[in-house]
Amino acid sequence: MSVWKYANPAKFMSLSGRVLPVLTVLSGAFLLVGLVWGFFFTPDDYKQGSTVKIIFLHVPSAFLAINIWIMMLVTSLIWFIRRHHVSALAAKAAAPIGITMTLIALFTGAIWGKPMWGTYWAWDPRLTSFMILFVFYLGYMALWTAIEDRDTAADLTSILCMVGSVFALLSRYAVNFWNQGLHQGASLSVDAETHVDNAFYLPLLVCIAGFVLLFVSLVLLRTRTEIRLRRLSALQVRGSAT
Repeated sequence: MSVWKYANPAKFMSLSGRVLPVLTVLSGAFLLVGLVWGFFFTPDDYKQGSTVKIIFLHVPSAFLAINIWIMMLVTSLIWFIRRHHVSALAAKAAAPIGITMTLIALFTGAIWGKPMWGTYWAWDPRLTSFMILFVFYLGYMALWTAIEDRDTAADLTSILCMVGSVFALLSRYAVNFWNQGLHQGASLSVDAETHVDNAFYLPLLVCIAGFVLLFVSLVLLRTRTEIRLRRLSALQVRGSAT
């Protein structure tokens, strides 16, 4: 069974309509359990105190901000290679979610940075690349709005997405590239000696799962909306032609 059949808008609408309610319930359950567990049933850190609990919002949002852009890159490449409209619309639908996650990550990072670094902002390599990624999200959304022809808009935004992917990768690996940065190392790691203590690690995994499920739910919902808008626009064009 080929996955490409779901590039057909009708088949995509049928499948997404069936799975969306399940994903919505799961995302709500994971978020509720993860955030309540993290904020109310984990101890204060011996160095950071209760400030450490910001990771239950900061880490999942930062994780998604980067990976949503990577998802947009993949769907943009599919558009370029196979010219499937659903993939281009999925990338368009993901962008507002990505920029929201980027804002949450920047805002929660500033809240954490003030007591830890003594300032809300520092020109740290990861923070700087994250801010540039935010600007690329803005440019991507603005480009879709500015161009009337949707295929041309999909082409140009796909190119922009490829360029912006450099900063998405820098945001992910800046700590490894520049050891002098203020930003701490990764909170999640396959090495048990480097990731956060299990008291925080397990609820953090639940929060990340909830954020990922929330993103999938929202991107499916927004892609369905984009498909409907495209159909409506096509009907209006046909109506005006007759």
